[in-house]
Amino acid sequence: MPETASAPRHPDVFRPRPATEDDIPLLLGLVRDLAIYENLLEHVKADETGFGKWLFRDKKAEAILGEVNGVAVGYALFYTTFSTFLGLPGLYLEDLFIRPESRGKGYGTMLLREVARIMCERGYGRLEWSCLDWNTPAREFYRSLGAERLEEWTTYRLTGTGADALAGRTGNG
Repeated sequence: MPETASAPRHPDVFRPRPATEDDIPLLLGLVRDLAIYENLLEHVKADETGFGKWLFRDKKAEAILGEVNGVAVGYALFYTTFSTFLGLPGLYLEDLFIRPESRGKGYGTMLLREVARIMCERGYGRLEWSCLDWNTPAREFYRSLGAERLEEWTTYRLTGTGADALAGRTGNG
């Protein structure tokens, strides 16, 4: 059978890169996509002003975009923690998200590998994250990477009026 004259197919090229302030709208879109996947969209309050301040000016967190042929397919967002037992800083992975149509191609592994590389390069002691109990695909993915599930730990959260009450604050003041 003769070959066709069609152009040769070039393999997709995945590249992780640090997010910049210009990427804020893109990051917020990916955060919303994650929230939709997790059925938590009504909880998303993040906006461009907050991301600009906390991620880029005050540098309280960092984000990496995963791109395929220059198009964002996912992101990882993380920040520094500290382990008193290790006596070392660590990284907490707040979000790891790959758009559904791009899953199963190794992009999540490559993004997580980049975060682990950053952790090791900085001399930090550990990388931790949480995963929703119902998210079986993510739990299986993490297990396949050798991540340890910490069964004996329970996450607690204090926000809004509960945090205000504990801090002795009332109303908006």
